[in-house]
Amino acid sequence: MVKGILLDIGGVLHEGGEVVPGAIEAVERLRRSYQLRFLSNSSRIPPQKLLEQLRAMGFSIGEEELFTALSAAKLFLEQQRSSAFVVATDEAADYFSDLDYPERYLLICDAYTNFTYQRLNEAFRKLEEGYGFLATNVNRYFRDRDGLLSLDAGGFVKGLEYASGRSAKVLGKPNCEFFALAIRSMGVAKEEVIMVGDDIEGDIVGAKSCWLKTVLVKTGKFREHDLLKAKPDLLIESIAQLPDRLEEMGD
Repeated sequence: MVKGILLDIGGVLHEGGEVVPGAIEAVERLRRSYQLRFLSNSSRIPPQKLLEQLRAMGFSIGEEELFTALSAAKLFLEQQRSSAFVVATDEAADYFSDLDYPERYLLICDAYTNFTYQRLNEAFRKLEEGYGFLATNVNRYFRDRDGLLSLDAGGFVKGLEYASGRSAKVLGKPNCEFFALAIRSMGVAKEEVIMVGDDIEGDIVGAKSCWLKTVLVKTGKFREHDLLKAKPDLLIESIAQLPDRLEEMGD
């Protein structure tokens, strides 16, 4: 029995800021029968701003239902009683400004136009000094507002890994701790949860490596050749089909 659903946001609920047709209605139908949590590796903006954007699109989402890679990074740093040298957009970096602890980590987010040589070289030198290496995510790309794919943080993280010979600890998807954090908040067992996403690597392969059932939607960054990399438990055209498909499966 499915009792909880983890829903990716970008590419599942909306594409480049445009709501996927039927997504709002599907979320409301799913909410009647299942616990929902909304997961995002987006790290350009703070969680509260993302929540405001989703509500402005028409989605009814509670603050406690949203889990982002940025919030996971801040929780990790708080637990470590450490601050970080953050490579991010200005507003994402400001999200960490209240951490009043010694700086012991480097954190790479999706810094957008702040991914300059100077900033990345500063980051590289922090690793040379012995800083711990953190990343919100290693996604390759995402579907942008113009409908085309744009670079995500993964390429820059991998470049720093290559240069430093160090490996980053990823705090968002596909980190099993990130999935587990959301699942625990629902009070259900892992076996009772499905992950719904458009990213074959971060959402599907990542969730499968954490022993979660998966649903892949053909929206967002999905490409047919993705199916050569992994097979989801369920493949659907969009989230609009999910309530009916779950009902057909007896859940």
